[in-house]
Amino acid sequence: MKIVAFGASYSKQSINKCFAGYAARQFNSAETEVLDLNNYELPLFTVDAESEIGVPENARSFLDKLESADLLVISMAEHNGSYTAAFKNLFDWTSRIKANIFEGKKIFLLSVSPGKRGGISALEAARSRFPWHGAEIIGAFSLPYFSENFNPESGIIDQELNNQFKLTISSAQKRLLIK
Repeated sequence: MKIVAFGASYSKQSINKCFAGYAARQFNSAETEVLDLNNYELPLFTVDAESEIGVPENARSFLDKLESADLLVISMAEHNGSYTAAFKNLFDWTSRIKANIFEGKKIFLLSVSPGKRGGISALEAARSRFPWHGAEIIGAFSLPYFSENFNPESGIIDQELNNQFKLTISSAQKRLLIK
């Protein structure tokens, strides 16, 4: 099984990218690739831009990565109650190539933030929107107070949150086995 993971953020020190990579490694898989969205910079999507330049190669490359995966692990960064404008732009460009960009892919959704809500609004926006583009959401987890609750070497520090995370991963793994 191939897992492609990414944080839906262009921050160079993305906590969502960090957590997506951690979560992906919790699945029993043969291969995991963690994407850095900084490798997929794009101009702002408008129909005028599309008619002038066509679809940029970075959007095609990103779609190729999505298509190569058996499982996508996506951690949604949140700006002002929704996913980031940069990720939305990448999503918009990619969906111009193929509206059904997830095409039946199983997706494990995450969100983290430095605050108490853990980016839950962005996670819920993705949980609502992504199925319209072919996603099968097999699990979701939100981690609040990232720096207090997560250590890159040892994982989730808070025992109750760690137990919830492990149950969510276990349930998702079972759904992966169902064809």
